[in-house]
Amino acid sequence: MCLNGWGGKLHEELLPYVENTAPDVLCLQEVVHSPASDKDWLTYRDGDHILPQRANFFRDVCNALPEHVAVFCPAAQGVLWDEEQSVPSQWGLATFVHRSFPIIGQVQGFVHKGFSPVGYGDHPRSRSAHGLRIYDYQAGRPLSVTHMHGLRDLNGKMDTPERSAQARKLLDLSRQVSESDDLSVICGDFNVEPDSETLRILADAGFSELVTGRGFNSTRNSHYKRPGKFADYLLINHQDAVRGFYVVHDPEVSDHCPLVLDL
Repeated sequence: MCLNGWGGKLHEELLPYVENTAPDVLCLQEVVHSPASDKDWLTYRDGDHILPQRANFFRDVCNALPEHVAVFCPAAQGVLWDEEQSVPSQWGLATFVHRSFPIIGQVQGFVHKGFSPVGYGDHPRSRSAHGLRIYDYQAGRPLSVTHMHGLRDLNGKMDTPERSAQARKLLDLSRQVSESDDLSVICGDFNVEPDSETLRILADAGFSELVTGRGFNSTRNSHYKRPGKFADYLLINHQDAVRGFYVVHDPEVSDHCPLVLDL
């Protein structure tokens, strides 16, 4: 499963969904981790942009998936607010793997800028990626999975040199964690349109995109009010390994839809 968790804003819907589905591998973007606070909620402030944030979203998902190994990959540390008290908080992505699947390789890096240790930074902000290689005993093969949260440009989802560089860095991270004959998956909230150069770069490297390739017309739901209904993608290098692929619109657990791949 690949999902942008929206900072845990819909945690009352998201956590039971994750607990009940318990995907073998969960690639989760937009994860908040505030180890200095035991609060459930804090507030994000960026000018007139004010949002409630699930203060320890990473901890929440760990509790929902007690049989999984969890890895948090921060992109930046800034502050959230408990009324007028600032609280240091990390923001990034996380990967959860059921403990029955040995993790036999990992890579963590940045696809845009680098770690921002003091403040979330100027837009477009730092973006991290995480790749891992596991062994699937039932299938008798290794599998590599790499995901990112693509940069958000305030001007839109158009192609830019930064996004092209980001795609190449993502592909490089996938190759670092994979062997030549691996079944490999690349996924995430890419923040681009279906006709983007990002997806062309990955297609030229042998990856097939399953969202539009399987006829789905959106990866957003009713919580997303702006135009442009695509953001999330999942690609695989061997389509014949796909047993099923789904973009889940019900239940709504974020303003993004979960992408679920069955191999």
